[in-house]
Amino acid sequence: MKLRATFIASTALVALAGPALAQDRTLNLLDWGGAYGESHQVAYNRPFEQETGIRIVVSDADNPATPIKAMVEAGNVTADVASVEYADAVRMCDEGLLEEIDPSILRPGANGETPEEDFIDGALTECFVGTDVYSMVLAYDDTKFPDAKPAGPADFFDLAAFPGKRTMRKGAKFNLELALMADGVAPDQVYEVLSTPEGVDQAFAKLVTIKNDVIWWEAGAQPPQLLADGEVTMAFAFNGRIFNAAMSENKPFNIVWNGQIYEMEGWVMPKGAPNREAALEYIAFSTAPEQLAKAAEQISYGPPRLSSASLVGNVAGTETPMLPHLPTAPENLELGIASNLDFWVDHDGELSERFNAWLAG
Repeated sequence: MKLRATFIASTALVALAGPALAQDRTLNLLDWGGAYGESHQVAYNRPFEQETGIRIVVSDADNPATPIKAMVEAGNVTADVASVEYADAVRMCDEGLLEEIDPSILRPGANGETPEEDFIDGALTECFVGTDVYSMVLAYDDTKFPDAKPAGPADFFDLAAFPGKRTMRKGAKFNLELALMADGVAPDQVYEVLSTPEGVDQAFAKLVTIKNDVIWWEAGAQPPQLLADGEVTMAFAFNGRIFNAAMSENKPFNIVWNGQIYEMEGWVMPKGAPNREAALEYIAFSTAPEQLAKAAEQISYGPPRLSSASLVGNVAGTETPMLPHLPTAPENLELGIASNLDFWVDHDGELSERFNAWLAG
């Protein structure tokens, strides 16, 4: 919040008012909730409040991109910063729904690198600053398969060898790629195939084979709960949610990295954010290498800054190293594919429309 010139006229007055002004400042954060939101509380929000005196008010959404679009178009913007997926950030930026973020506000790398040198490719765009690399992974309840264990996408679709219901995210993204890999398409060919009408047909045809045995989830907290309740035996879900349930709640859940699809999330500022300066302070603070590493210790999402990797320690509260459980660990990374962000920016609308029609049919 910028000080008016009349305040600047009296140095003594500003000095006296400063702490009170800081305490009165508020930042409205739109987040995903669950274990992911709690990792932000520990690594970003509480330390930021302590350092700045700015109070953070958090609201959760199944997908924060949806309320951002609604509030900007309605001219009633209440959020200052929001966590969104990369493709949503690029699309909303193109639509004029987001503020630009100058990378010069960001803090240097752990060894003095510039932000442009330190962030991985794609983590900095006109309106987006990456906070984590997450992935959609296959996961299963180990107690349901005492003998043979699921090992990849084909097994997820094999209801005979691995019986039980599945849960998948309600949407086209991730599911179409998984379906093609399950149908024998090589991982490095997935988006080439999906870019053709025949490839899209192939993906939907594969999804049909398990459609009647899928419980579709919309909130990230649902898959581990469905697994825990025994309603499904296998899930296609955010890796951090599954890992958190296995570590924190001692659930017998195993992650299959083979076929993982990884992508980035990060911060954006809705157009017309009411507390712009506090928002920029928060983005700079939370994307410092040390804070990103601390977040990775809370939930198994990889930091998007190169200099953060060496700062990641054990899983919070344990003696277990976190690095092997991150999507960005080399042995895990080679088993998956990167979500083709440009593909989804261009095709999300049409494929989502087809998916919804297919699901309703």
